[in-house]
Amino acid sequence: MYPTGILSVGFFIFILMERNYILIDTPGRDLLFPFTYTRPIAACRVGILTVQQKWEHRLKTPVSHFTADYLQQKFPLKKVENAVNILINGHILPDDPLISKVQSLAIGEELYKDNNLIAKVVEGNDLKAPVHRKRTNYKGEILSIDLPWHITALNDKAIRQDFDLLTRGRTSHPLPPGNQLIGDPAQLFIEEGASIEHCCLNTSTGPIYIGHNALLMEGSLVRGPLAIADDAVLKMGTKIYGATTIGPACIVGGEIKNVVLFGYSNKAHDGYLGDAVIGEWCNLGANTSGSNMKNNGSTVKVWMEAKNEAWPAGQKCGLLMGDYSRAGIHTMFNTGTVVSVSCNVFGGSFPPKFLPAFTWGGTGNVNERYRLEEALRDAATWMSFKGKAISSADILILKHIYNLGDSEK
Repeated sequence: MYPTGILSVGFFIFILMERNYILIDTPGRDLLFPFTYTRPIAACRVGILTVQQKWEHRLKTPVSHFTADYLQQKFPLKKVENAVNILINGHILPDDPLISKVQSLAIGEELYKDNNLIAKVVEGNDLKAPVHRKRTNYKGEILSIDLPWHITALNDKAIRQDFDLLTRGRTSHPLPPGNQLIGDPAQLFIEEGASIEHCCLNTSTGPIYIGHNALLMEGSLVRGPLAIADDAVLKMGTKIYGATTIGPACIVGGEIKNVVLFGYSNKAHDGYLGDAVIGEWCNLGANTSGSNMKNNGSTVKVWMEAKNEAWPAGQKCGLLMGDYSRAGIHTMFNTGTVVSVSCNVFGGSFPPKFLPAFTWGGTGNVNERYRLEEALRDAATWMSFKGKAISSADILILKHIYNLGDSEK
């Protein structure tokens, strides 16, 4: 029943118009390099889902991206005639109260949190049109990924939120006999097709989500909060501490703590990785390890390429590796090392703490550049290992990033 009083014709028109949700990149996207070189902010994964998937699950409708021109072919913007466009800050992780507030916005309204835009509603396809009607300050909590190390810092909360979202009202597939479960069985959720044999799973520290057709080989020891996405593989004897996300089709082994692998990447062998973020289509060779804490316990500093300076990232920060990059066997990464897009890292000692896109080598020849044709060939090869093919949109993105390097010389 409608509330008492007279409802304007404009209100009725508004509620009948299609609502088109668009995740927008802000100028702050550059602070999330190298991950936003190859994707919009909202295509980053934190928790079980990407930011885009979080909004889509809660809104129960597809959303699109308004991002840099060179990314729009792969991440297209959806335009709808005679629709109301709800523009949402792509940095922000939604929850139920925020979804409710965003859905209640009317044309011309803007929602802010501490002078930072959360969402605004515009009519028509001029997405840059100013809004001058009403500005509201949101009083609830906001989770936002604004810097690369925020991805690991927020991963614990994000896994718990996504676990509740994805498992609400559903029944887990049973844990096969022969495995050991420590903690609350309700905090373990297994999707159809997952294979788990002779593993130890501990949910006393947080939930564990195991995706469709994931494989946990015998001897794996895992603690929540943990997300193992569809088709991911844990090799024999893998040790994983929360809060960790193993993205789709990733292969993982060795020892891992508080790591996010976006998807389609490998850290398949022995070696330690902590407080790290690994993009897509990456490979870390056998016994590769990454430090996450300095020997003297002081603040880790991370090179911010967009600002051309090092920023403090707290006491713990590990490897930050962009898409299509690889490291040879026995590579040792220092705390807070940034490896940008499409790097081939090898050598007998620590690489520098910042490797720009298309770096070829390790220490002695670090200034050499990966030739574009070979980089594209090798990216396609690694994608084929996962049953995928490089697309024209992928090639366009990589060529754009390569040309940025030329312009900086």
